[in-house]
Amino acid sequence: MNVGDFELIETVPDFSDSETIAFAMLRPWIDVGRVGTVALNKLQENLEAKEIGKLLKPGKYFDFTRYRPRAQVKNGQRVLNVPNTYVYHCYDPTLKKNLLFLHIREPHQNAEEYVDSILALFKFANVSEFVRIGGMYDSVPHTRPILVTGSMKPEQEKAASDVLKARKSTYQGPTSILNLVNQHFSENNIPNSTLMAHLPQYVQLDRDHLGAARLLEVLCAVYGFSDEIINKDFGIQQYKDIDKSIDYTGEVGTLIKQLETYYDRVLSKTAESDEKDDAGTSSVNLSADVEDFLNQMGEKFENDPE
Repeated sequence: MNVGDFELIETVPDFSDSETIAFAMLRPWIDVGRVGTVALNKLQENLEAKEIGKLLKPGKYFDFTRYRPRAQVKNGQRVLNVPNTYVYHCYDPTLKKNLLFLHIREPHQNAEEYVDSILALFKFANVSEFVRIGGMYDSVPHTRPILVTGSMKPEQEKAASDVLKARKSTYQGPTSILNLVNQHFSENNIPNSTLMAHLPQYVQLDRDHLGAARLLEVLCAVYGFSDEIINKDFGIQQYKDIDKSIDYTGEVGTLIKQLETYYDRVLSKTAESDEKDDAGTSSVNLSADVEDFLNQMGEKFENDPE
């Protein structure tokens, strides 16, 4: 069956008996370090979510010269994997709610129709709460706990107070068309939130597993998911390897100490610094030489086990 431009499986779950929480990540705008992708994948795997749908014609929204299809060989056969927006589902007996997981790509054209199709899907699935997760680069040191900011319901913020710096965004400027989804929910008094992991702007890992684990810590605290989902080991090792390559007696070391001071005095206590954009940075500037050196370190240690 079709809902908006989504094609769902024939044996689609019955959403009429319970409410649904929808979790989503958005690529590439606010998924630096792929923290949203990694966190959502781990959540789906742990909860044994199944794919229930995808866009019928993704080319209506995506430019395939920018989101390239990928050719793979499986069981001796050549298979073409076309970029799409995938929908996964499971039922959580503890929450007594359906859970929906969306891997959203920012559209290149027909953006309003894309948003309309997502909202149509959410209406069909009886979505009563929407949570978007992602990551942004910020002027934070790799030597301190990764910050996660966002605003949720008061009781949720209290449950996650050890790992979530609750704040409403004051950002003004360029953003994603997908914020229309959040705006729709806000206008209809439906709970919605965006949780952002703040990652060191000089450590640009392809997959930042520590950032993803931090997002999962918040979700587990708020929704009662099993802590088994959270695995920091590889992420901790990524950051340890980077730390070993830093000469703390030079300019880089001085910079990191400045970031640590700013983090300790301001960010770790109030988290009141404003985002410069949804995937941007805040107030500490790096010299070009330092940025180049630290970006090279990020490339060196971005090897991923997946």
